[in-house]
Amino acid sequence: MEDRVFQPRLVLVFSGKRKSGKDYVTDWILESLGPQVCCVLRLSGPLKQQYAQEHDLDLTQLLGPGPYKEKYRADMILWGETQRRQDPGYFCRLATRGVRQPVWVVSDARRRTDLEWFKSEFPRQTQSVRVQCSEETRKQRGWSYTAGVDDAESECGLDSGVHFDWIITNEANAPSLEEQLQSILKLAEEAADL
Repeated sequence: MEDRVFQPRLVLVFSGKRKSGKDYVTDWILESLGPQVCCVLRLSGPLKQQYAQEHDLDLTQLLGPGPYKEKYRADMILWGETQRRQDPGYFCRLATRGVRQPVWVVSDARRRTDLEWFKSEFPRQTQSVRVQCSEETRKQRGWSYTAGVDDAESECGLDSGVHFDWIITNEANAPSLEEQLQSILKLAEEAADL
C-alpha cells in the first residue's frame, strides 16, 4: 500500500461538525483552483467503500446524503474505529493513493489521528482548517442531534485541544467565504506556482 512517493506542496486538512458546510467550502476551493492544481480527498470515501464491500451494501447510496447512509452511520462509525485502532493511518493512506495534484484538500478529518497522520507524513505542507457555524444554522441545513453519532469521536474528536491554522465561519451573517478563504487560496496558488 505504501507505493506513494509523490509529495504535495500543500495539504489543507478540513474539519467541522456535520452540516457545518465542509464539503461546500472544500468544493468551492476546488472550483477556484481547478482540478489540475487541486484535489478534494474524502477520508470517508475509502471507509464507506470498504464498509460497503464487507457488508454487501450499496456504495452509491452510502456516499450520498440520504436516509440509507444514516441507517448505517452508527455501525459504520464503530467499524471504522476498529480499523483505526489496528492502523490509525489506514483510511488516510487509501485516500491519498495515486494523487498527483500539488494541492490536497482533505474535506473531512474527524479525529486527532487523521490530523496527526497528515502532519507526520507532510509536516511542512500541512495546514489545518476548521469550518464552524451555529447549531441553528446546522438545523436549517437539515441536522438534528443523533445519539451515538453526534456525541462520538467522529463528531467530537477535534472539538477541543487542537490548534487550527485557519477558522472559517460558514454563516449567513459572517464575512463572505471568498473573503475568508482569500489567504488560503493565495497560499494554495503560491504552493502550486500559479
